[in-house]
Amino acid sequence: MRIIPDIHDLRDDMKRWRRELHQYPQTSYQEVFASDFITEKLTMWGIPFERNLAKTGIVATITGQTNTSGKTLGLRADMDALDITEQTGLPHASRYPGKMHACGHDGHTAILLGTAHYLQKSRDFNGTVHLIFQPAEESGAGAVTLIKEGLFDRFPCDYVFALHNWPWLEAGKMGTRAGALMASSDEFTITITGKGGHAALPHKTIDPVIVAAQIIQSSQAIISRHINPLDQAVISMTNIRAGTGASNIIPDTAHISGTVRTFRQDLRPLIKKHLEQIVCHTAQAFGAQATCDYIFDYDVTVNSPEGVAQAIVAASDILGAKNVMADYEPTMGAEDFGAMLRVSPGAFVFLGQGVPSHPDSPHNAGLHTPGYDFNDDILPIGASYFARLVERYLTPTAQS
Repeated sequence: MRIIPDIHDLRDDMKRWRRELHQYPQTSYQEVFASDFITEKLTMWGIPFERNLAKTGIVATITGQTNTSGKTLGLRADMDALDITEQTGLPHASRYPGKMHACGHDGHTAILLGTAHYLQKSRDFNGTVHLIFQPAEESGAGAVTLIKEGLFDRFPCDYVFALHNWPWLEAGKMGTRAGALMASSDEFTITITGKGGHAALPHKTIDPVIVAAQIIQSSQAIISRHINPLDQAVISMTNIRAGTGASNIIPDTAHISGTVRTFRQDLRPLIKKHLEQIVCHTAQAFGAQATCDYIFDYDVTVNSPEGVAQAIVAASDILGAKNVMADYEPTMGAEDFGAMLRVSPGAFVFLGQGVPSHPDSPHNAGLHTPGYDFNDDILPIGASYFARLVERYLTPTAQS
């Protein structure tokens, strides 16, 4: 492993930053502590920036020793936390009840801060780097908001890169792939209106629970009978609400909600159409009424081949080629960085943080779980990777 020496020397500072950010987690568009913390560091280091983008977001800009290449690169880190009560019992655990950095965005922010410190000090590149500290990745589509506010018009990027810690991959390894790496994420809420009554007299009712059960069963045929078996998609009905709790009352209404995931953008409206048809016609068949509120949420995260090629070379410089997987298995998890990749080529990578030798380590806990904690040992790896991306692309001899 070849960590950049100046970044290696910064490892204790990065660890301290990460743990301070961890103690004060805030959720989408409320990341005031993180925004102020980042602003303080950038000001101290003399890095120009603009803040209050998408409410709490920040874009910092660093110019190299020379700027004749006309090239620009974007590096992004997310800042927001989750509505989860931490159960790690660690000294740096969350001080905000019910809020937690359970996805490692505190670590991503610390990595980008470490990258900023190094690049501002060395400036060993020819061109411009935009450091994007993004709010609201978890539930507010902060990337989309930034783009709508003119992110890439005001801060153009030839390529844009991001990383995410990955507990299912050993620390010291990195994985990515060209094409779809993470799925789209859409949400739906189905409301069924029937006619309630006494459970002993079902013939005098229109039972919305029966309708809901039929919709749940029938919807699975969308994937098996309307989607090419060579494609991947999933419909998960994750919530159903009906009834008063009494065993002898048939309710008036039932509600179903869930998510749809796929690796192809064009499948999203197709799945929506078939789900709406099933909801409508199933309700009609039972004499009920139903609506389906369908929201297109996060885009597929699609890496460009050129962006992945740069990521593989930069990561191999730091970790060694044997520890960088160029055909890593995609996941049905979603990321709003996909919106940025639809505007600019680039790559999203998974940075391993797991510790197989210590099965009970919080670094092995799944993302979005109360026992999770970011692995501080990978902070210098992430910052060195980002820095190497810059120094390789923004050199006088580099090719775009």
